[in-house]
Amino acid sequence: MTDKELFESLSYEKKNAYLAMDENELGEMKELCSDYMQFLDNGKTERECVCEAEKAARAAGFKNMNEVSKLVPGDKVYKINREKNIFMAVIGSEDILDGINIVGAHIDSPRLDLKQNPLYESTDMALLKTHYYGGLKKYQWPTLPLAIHGVIFNSKGEKINICIGEKDEDPVFVITDLLPHLAKDQMSKKMTEGIEAENMNVLIGGMPVEAKDVKEKVKFAILKLLNERYDITEKSFQSAEFEIVPAQKARNVGFDESFVGSYGHDDRVCAYTTLRGIIDIDSPKRTAAAILVDKEEIGSMGNTGAQSAFMMMAIAEMIEKTIGTCTVTQLNRVIENSACMSSDVSAAVDPNYLSVSEERNSSYAGYGVAIMKYTGARGKYDSSDANAEFVYEIGNIMDSNNVIWQTGELGKVDQGGGGTIAQYVANLNMNVIDCGVPVLSMHSPFEVVAKSDVYMAYKAYKAFYMNR
Repeated sequence: MTDKELFESLSYEKKNAYLAMDENELGEMKELCSDYMQFLDNGKTERECVCEAEKAARAAGFKNMNEVSKLVPGDKVYKINREKNIFMAVIGSEDILDGINIVGAHIDSPRLDLKQNPLYESTDMALLKTHYYGGLKKYQWPTLPLAIHGVIFNSKGEKINICIGEKDEDPVFVITDLLPHLAKDQMSKKMTEGIEAENMNVLIGGMPVEAKDVKEKVKFAILKLLNERYDITEKSFQSAEFEIVPAQKARNVGFDESFVGSYGHDDRVCAYTTLRGIIDIDSPKRTAAAILVDKEEIGSMGNTGAQSAFMMMAIAEMIEKTIGTCTVTQLNRVIENSACMSSDVSAAVDPNYLSVSEERNSSYAGYGVAIMKYTGARGKYDSSDANAEFVYEIGNIMDSNNVIWQTGELGKVDQGGGGTIAQYVANLNMNVIDCGVPVLSMHSPFEVVAKSDVYMAYKAYKAFYMNR
């Protein structure tokens, strides 16, 4: 063996996933990503994602766990929490007390939420006040076509689902911005200050009605329109839940269509591959479970976030319906013996901004699913940091199932960082590691992922479900 051959055998080098796939896999990749793009278009909010997941689950033979009294190997069940979480499981042939394999992703994305009293009029225009949700760059949101998604209750107490701006015939909405000619002061500010949060108001109308005794004639026109169409009043907004999201659809990116561009890849790219992974498995040895959660972008708090008791409650119910009982000791034993992939995205190295990444320890678009031993920021703060034994085990599963994977961190050590739901799962005393798709332009209204990485994430989650 030459020195060169020995060096190559001893060294490690990332692999481009496209070069590792044959024609059959490339075909599967294209089909998977086509379906994923439809999922993105249909699921721009957590509620919509759960709805899409339930449809897919029922089509694949999953039953609502509330309607099942006894579970046996091979059964497929799901459980929904407040229309914003879904837990899915395929019962394995081995004793459930020996642990289960869980993949968890989040289905919320950075966006704008309407305030509780959002509607007002200024200079004969009607607008809606917003409060941004999650870590976004405020300057990226003005002048975009925007859609309104959410739920509101009418005068009869009926819940109405609203989605305006997604169909070709729908109107869209917009946050306006200054013309360059008058933006001297604005453009001299820091990027974080150029667009102020209280100025991110959505334009929704400008046609006044004839009303002699009403001063705000445009607001009156909008209220009349909403009342006639939905039977709601201005007070209805106080209990409503409306999200403002980009109105554009998912698109292929590049001459070769090697990328998918869309709003919401973080973290719906991992949520979709998690969902497809559990739908496409049969007869696992260990019970396999998937959970899609809300509120990750704002700390995973609340009764639909990863810090809620929902997952533990669903697992306890599953244990009881499998073996007939679920004591605290039995639940603890299952959790201790279980393992989880926190399926969340990583930051892909951007060729336009190489200075923020450390090239040897960053994730690259097109090089497969990214496994992150730890996330956190500056000194691994807020990170679970998976142990060596579990990282080794996961690597072997990936290699044995021809999954192209890479390791990565969220940028240079003191550049920034970020967190996932992994820390909350780890706090339950469960082995957990982050594993997801590298993303370009993360948290922007139009994020980008490589199709090969989407496919490898799907393969990774299936392999974990079936082979751990």
